[in-house]
Amino acid sequence: MDKSVKNTYNIPLEAVDSEHCAMIVDHGLGKIPKITSHTVELNNKRAVVTADLPAQTLSEAVAAIRDLGYGVTTVKKNYAVTNLSCASCAGSVEGTLKQIPGVVAVAVNYANNAAKIEFIPTITDSQALKAAVQASGYDLIIDEGDEARESLEDIRNNQQKALQRKVIGAVLLSIPLVTIGMFFMSMPYANYIMWALATPMVLYYGQQFFVGAWKQAKHRSANMDTLVAISTGTAYIFSVFNTLFPEFWHRLGIHPHVYFEAAGVVIAFILLGKLLEEKAKGNTSSAIKKLMGLQPKFVTVVHEGGYQMEMAIATIQPGAIILVKPGERIAVDGKVTSGSSYVDESMISGEPVAVAKTVGEPVFAGTINQKGSFQFEAQKVGGDTVLAQIIKMVQDAQGSKAPVQKLVDKIAGVFVPVVMGIAVLSFLLWVFLGGPNGFSQGLIAFVTVLVIACPCALGLATPTAIMVGVGKGAENGILIKDAESLETAKKVNAVILDKTGTITEGKPAVTAIRWFTDKTETLQDILYSIEKSSEHPLADAVIEYLKSDARFLDQLAIENKVGEGIEGTFQGITYSIGNPGLTAKRNIPVPPEAQQWMEARLDEAQTVVLFSSAATLLAGIALADRIKPTSKAAITKFHEEGIRVYMLTGDNEQTAKAVSDNLGIDEYRGNVLPAEKADFIKKLQRQGKIVAMAGDGINDSNALAQADVSIAMGKGSDIAMDVAKMTIISSDLTKIPQAIQLSRLTVATIRQNLFWAFIYNLIGIPIAAGLLYPINGFLLDPMYAGAAMALSSVSVVANSLLLKRKKL
Repeated sequence: MDKSVKNTYNIPLEAVDSEHCAMIVDHGLGKIPKITSHTVELNNKRAVVTADLPAQTLSEAVAAIRDLGYGVTTVKKNYAVTNLSCASCAGSVEGTLKQIPGVVAVAVNYANNAAKIEFIPTITDSQALKAAVQASGYDLIIDEGDEARESLEDIRNNQQKALQRKVIGAVLLSIPLVTIGMFFMSMPYANYIMWALATPMVLYYGQQFFVGAWKQAKHRSANMDTLVAISTGTAYIFSVFNTLFPEFWHRLGIHPHVYFEAAGVVIAFILLGKLLEEKAKGNTSSAIKKLMGLQPKFVTVVHEGGYQMEMAIATIQPGAIILVKPGERIAVDGKVTSGSSYVDESMISGEPVAVAKTVGEPVFAGTINQKGSFQFEAQKVGGDTVLAQIIKMVQDAQGSKAPVQKLVDKIAGVFVPVVMGIAVLSFLLWVFLGGPNGFSQGLIAFVTVLVIACPCALGLATPTAIMVGVGKGAENGILIKDAESLETAKKVNAVILDKTGTITEGKPAVTAIRWFTDKTETLQDILYSIEKSSEHPLADAVIEYLKSDARFLDQLAIENKVGEGIEGTFQGITYSIGNPGLTAKRNIPVPPEAQQWMEARLDEAQTVVLFSSAATLLAGIALADRIKPTSKAAITKFHEEGIRVYMLTGDNEQTAKAVSDNLGIDEYRGNVLPAEKADFIKKLQRQGKIVAMAGDGINDSNALAQADVSIAMGKGSDIAMDVAKMTIISSDLTKIPQAIQLSRLTVATIRQNLFWAFIYNLIGIPIAAGLLYPINGFLLDPMYAGAAMALSSVSVVANSLLLKRKKL
């Protein structure tokens, strides 16, 4: 599409609910220079704009609308890209997609051959995106079904097998080619034999490079294929000319050299390097493959009357009753309806201990049933399961770009033209300054510079490390939404923790029962039975505490005392359970021992409930929102890392102080409102702190959005998890220091990769150009340049894979 042509586009709007809102948006659009006309249609919830440079201008319009506090309806998709041969190819596809009107944002990742695209569905669609990418010499796989995923995997496997066959063929031909070129150049017809060996290597095994270079040339672009095609093609054509017309050089007093072995072996080395690179890149996405392999293909469905039938997972609908046998994987999310077992949830939560599952307990797709057997009702299927959401989040994160990648992308974008310029300059300098053999040696320098330059190492440095880092996080129960938060986490020097559900379990539990009289089984049964009949939320905690040691007595007469407690009559004696006020009202004496015990519990911000008979205090029950076993270890780890810990809670000051003192928290605030949490984060940020916020409730969402690194505890609200950039699936606080350590390791790996990629090119290109020749007579052979180029990409990916072995 000609960018100079003016076209009218409809931008769908969100949250524009009044004429005033429409006027604000219309005024904002008027500030964008390239929009020639604009109007906001409130009834149609859309902005109609005519743009001079539509692709760029529409992106600016979307940004302006969102900046005003309104929304634009867009679609975000991850598509596989095929035929990428280097990082420059990824940049070329990205540039092509950015030119399509309606595309708001795009990031093409060479490491996993994926394009993450956000577009306006009223302006463009996936077919238009595919057509544009195909026109530039690549392809976009837009079908997202299971069959398409499987066929894409087949395509990639077939491509890898074809590449493997090419490598074997090229290596077999290169052995005699190198042998003749190095040791038997004086044998009869040596040049013609090498020509015969090199021709299939260049024109058949190297065909993809010439095809790719031609496609790039048609679009006035260049990539690694261009470098390989020009270098090997030049060496091959020059060698053919010298073989057929040697007298041309003899007349000039120059001995004609041939470089068939250089042209052929360079292609063999580059193909070998690409094969090793593809295999290594496959390992970087092993976390996704593991997650995708967790869901079984078939399940046993229990129909009415108990009839069992094996059915494909794709046919399962919510409400179906599924039987899970010992050792089987759970197929979809649901709730246990009968039976019990222990389920290994480590592949989702990262926690090694199996979790007990009884009637009413939730179960998740991908987890493994242990010894028991149970039935459960399917509640979430397909893309709605927790496992599917985790896979999507990991894919999105692996496809996202870290801030450092933006600089690398700019460098990669100009890399190939700069290298071609250096190669031409090297050739010309050799021709004019190199003496009798200047042309021949200049040609070697020209070919070697083009061969040794490696944009792939630069392009792979960041995304491969991000892919491995995000995958390692997922395997440890740490879900990371984007590369930016993974890069930022290492800088965190202040952590803000919500109390309820983050530091604590989020529900009351009995911490102790103290008997002030002789404990008997009957008294314990009476206590259990009265609580079992209570509607008070604290009663569930007492029931849970006693259920394994007590039995229910059904001959109790129950009476609820609203705001005070509950009474029950058994065998003519009335027993009460309630707050100290109920005990005082019934004039039941509290002995000094019991008073001291109560005061000690209250000082620790625990709730005290008293169990009494008609005239005697029988027992005291202390309840509290129990601190998670891992919270203390997590806060100790934060302090070891030099990170200051703050606790903000809506709970009362006394409870906040008790929890803070117990855990050694640096600073706490009680009675904090949700808006005040966000204000506190802003205050710390103004002091120059990089703030991480961990929370689990809807009330934390504002603060999570404000924090530099936002962390949702996985058993919390969906809203908190939507806002947060990281999710700790198991709600284990020690995972946060692990996430910070993962960030440090990943960023360190990125820096190492970039260092070696830059150093390789900074050293390799001048040597290839002949910098050392005036000093010690060394001129790099194109064959060795090809090997070095292949190894540079492989070494970067291999360094990223070392992340997998590092301990968090």
